[in-house]
Amino acid sequence: MAKPLIQLALDSLDYEQTVALAEKAAPYVDIIEIGTPCLKVNGLRLVKHLKGQFHNKRIFADLKTMDAGAYEAKPFFQAGADITTVLGTADLSTIKGVVEAANAYGREAQVDLINVADKPKRAREAVEAGAHIIGIHTGIDQQLAGQTPFADLQTLLNLHLNAKISVAGGINLATVQQVAKAGPSIIVIGGAITGAACPETAARQIRKLVDEASA
Repeated sequence: MAKPLIQLALDSLDYEQTVALAEKAAPYVDIIEIGTPCLKVNGLRLVKHLKGQFHNKRIFADLKTMDAGAYEAKPFFQAGADITTVLGTADLSTIKGVVEAANAYGREAQVDLINVADKPKRAREAVEAGAHIIGIHTGIDQQLAGQTPFADLQTLLNLHLNAKISVAGGINLATVQQVAKAGPSIIVIGGAITGAACPETAARQIRKLVDEASA
């Protein structure tokens, strides 16, 4: 089976802390995500910094665009983002706008299905619109209520869509191999690395577990 990419989700609001966490985990991850709270506070400056420092990693700007798709995505692609997100609950024209901007810069658009009621339907529509990645995402508030992304992940994988499938939502050392074996293209890890006593060690362990599960 293909080895999933590991995406590090950085949600700290502190600029220097975000950069420090990225430095510790970078050797073991493939994609560095600037999470939405972090992006709102630190903006384009952080995108440019991380792309410059980690030019061999993909930089993910979690815009969660809801309107004015191309207009909002364009400056982030120009700043060095390789992937930006648009919400699955957005109008289809907004999704198409982000896709068009991504294609213009040779980058990728991810449609985030958080809080989408009919995920298979919207996923199919998004892929038809040209989305490169479909994101299964159980948000922090949903995680606190006991929800996980695993059932939705399997549902999306069973559709055999012509797009990468990303999965996020509370994935940790105990569950990452289960997720990897299911076969997503991208596994998003946040607190299991950034909240660990030693983020570098946690990232190394995650990498090892994913590699073993994909062997």
